[in-house]
Amino acid sequence: MDKSINQVEQPALEQVLQIEGASCAGCVNKIEKALNNVPGVTQAQMNFADRTASVSGDVKLEVLIQAVEQIGYHAKMAATEDEADTLTEKEQEEQNYYQTLLRHTWIALGVGVPLMIYGLVGGTMTVTTVTEQVVWGLVGLVTLAVMYFSGKHFYFGAWRSFIHHSANMDTLIALGTGTAWLYSMLVVFVPDLLPLMARHVYFEATAMIIGLINLGLAFEVKARGKTSQAIKRLIGLQVKTATVIRDEEEVNIAIAKVQLDDVVKVRPGEQIPVDGEVISGSSMIDESMLTGEPVPVEKRKGDEVASGTLNKTGSLLFKATRVGKDTALAKIISMVKRAQNSKPSIGRLADVISAYFVPTIMIISIISALVWLNFGPEPQLAFAIAAATTVLIIACPCALGLATPMSVMVGVGKAAEAGVLIRNGEALQTASKITTMVLDKTGTITAGSPSVTDIIVLDDRDESRVLQLAASIESHSEHPLAMAVVSSAKEQSINLVEVTEFNAIAGQGVEGLCEGEHLLFGNEKLMTQQGVALDQAVEQGQQLAQQAKTPMYFAINNQLVAVIAVADAIKADSKAAIARLQSNGIKVVMLTGDNRDTAVAVAKQVGVDEFYAEVQPQDKAAQVEVFQQAGEIVGMVGDGINDAPALALADVGFAIGTGTDVAIESGDITLMRGSLHGLADAIAVSKATLTNIKQNLLGAFVYNVAGVPIAAGLLYPFFGILLSPVIAGAAMAFSSLTVVSNANRLRWFKAKQH
Repeated sequence: MDKSINQVEQPALEQVLQIEGASCAGCVNKIEKALNNVPGVTQAQMNFADRTASVSGDVKLEVLIQAVEQIGYHAKMAATEDEADTLTEKEQEEQNYYQTLLRHTWIALGVGVPLMIYGLVGGTMTVTTVTEQVVWGLVGLVTLAVMYFSGKHFYFGAWRSFIHHSANMDTLIALGTGTAWLYSMLVVFVPDLLPLMARHVYFEATAMIIGLINLGLAFEVKARGKTSQAIKRLIGLQVKTATVIRDEEEVNIAIAKVQLDDVVKVRPGEQIPVDGEVISGSSMIDESMLTGEPVPVEKRKGDEVASGTLNKTGSLLFKATRVGKDTALAKIISMVKRAQNSKPSIGRLADVISAYFVPTIMIISIISALVWLNFGPEPQLAFAIAAATTVLIIACPCALGLATPMSVMVGVGKAAEAGVLIRNGEALQTASKITTMVLDKTGTITAGSPSVTDIIVLDDRDESRVLQLAASIESHSEHPLAMAVVSSAKEQSINLVEVTEFNAIAGQGVEGLCEGEHLLFGNEKLMTQQGVALDQAVEQGQQLAQQAKTPMYFAINNQLVAVIAVADAIKADSKAAIARLQSNGIKVVMLTGDNRDTAVAVAKQVGVDEFYAEVQPQDKAAQVEVFQQAGEIVGMVGDGINDAPALALADVGFAIGTGTDVAIESGDITLMRGSLHGLADAIAVSKATLTNIKQNLLGAFVYNVAGVPIAAGLLYPFFGILLSPVIAGAAMAFSSLTVVSNANRLRWFKAKQH
């Protein structure tokens, strides 16, 4: 099914803010909501990956900054002087943040682990003597230092959630650790106010929780990957200078100084610096960054050229028609940025659970206090305080922060074994939910470069001899189809022979003399003009064209001897891989910049029912957005620069490892082997990882939740038992052990063989 694409308009006025203090998907929602509520803002989107917010509308920068700071975050104008340097600085900041989290982890665990071991081996965690008060008081001060140096970001995050009437993982951490420390200090200073069995301290819980949650965050930062690399690669495609003709002289100037209507000169091998219209010369231009197609396009007077494309053969003079942010390459960069901004950051399951879990635990805590106050023994207030606080303490599991990162780390390693490199931890989770897979054609379904597919010999000559002569004459040509013929001969170890009086006939083909014979090789127009009878060969050529192949005719001494077809061949396993996706209930769609006839032929051969032809880069991203708006979870697969905006916008971008660096950096997942079977493998690993994450979260909570009734005092009326620190410590240790052990089970997972 062939469909048309609508163009997407870009917002006219946009400002970019650098955001500080955002730590989760909930932060992103709050910041976007605050900015969108500012009068004059038409749209605000935050890119959680690089902590920037793009705001469209007629609003002063100061007003936007104020709106962000009013909800507890910091903002400033994003630097724009040298974008590549700015992105490098962001990467360095991310690395520094990772190192900071590791430092926080070791400080907290350095205190928590010895205390937990002490409790587990039978050490007393209660306060009954003055000596114990002094010792545990000093431990309390050390733990307070841990809370400040290693955990203050959790408390700030919890406060921001509190003032906005919400709860997240920070709330649970702050509530559990804060209550544990305050209760423990109450035990230290006034132990006589509490029942003897309730005089135990929980300093090890505070330190362990802070340490392990920080370790989990460090794992997440590591799994997030370098999200700015795609932009840096694209910026690298922009040439720094351009040669312009001024006062009849060639002048080399900075690209930023090129003006509209300037006459620009490009030589063979140079990139086009700005968009323009050819006014003199002719050349072959590699436009694969725009169209994805491997065959260069001939440009003559009156034709348009685009910035970032590569001039292959001749010299050109052209008039600049679009410069600066209006060029084709600048628009691709802008689209990739916009796509990264609009891709929603997946909410951590722990945050989602915490939003319900925290209020539930608080209600249980209050109810237990009320029960003790009304029905408990003397001293009722002491028992009520002990029960209420221990419920809050035991409900905060150490393993909560490890549950997702541990599974993701193992899942990423497992995928790598199958040749699937995952740059983004969230992509690993999202891949399991994909409902529509969008495939680029060239380099994804097909090999990405033209090659000889058919040699139809029309007389008694040997096929090898025909290929030898055709390759010999084409070896003098720079046309990409000629290179395909020469490559085919080399692959078969066929030696070329000498050709004289070579002549390239523009737009038609080539001619020359070889071993006393006149050779002609080119299209139907060349044969007609040279008086070569084609007869039934025309029909054969048309049949080849319907199969997405380019037919070329080869004549010796004005007698047609062969039809040679060149095409971008379909990869051997593409059809089977697409069928594998479809059998999993995923809709497969093909997008291509190639013409409709070629698209029809390729779609038919690989079993794709829905396709879009003659698609530009902005159209690919637009179509991905159309699917998303229809409620689809979209995976996009591509290998070229022209695929970068769509790869960045898709819920999961899959880049072919044999493709361009820009595509690889724009994608979340790279298929290193170039096979589409990697898609099904990645999805299988993703599903296994997501299941493992859910099991881990259950394991992280189950031991602690099981302790809540004991902490509330449920066993006291029957057995006279209140929660002991040994039980609390064991619950935290076993929950962490369960998470680590379960995550490592993923190492034995194997994707279904194809």
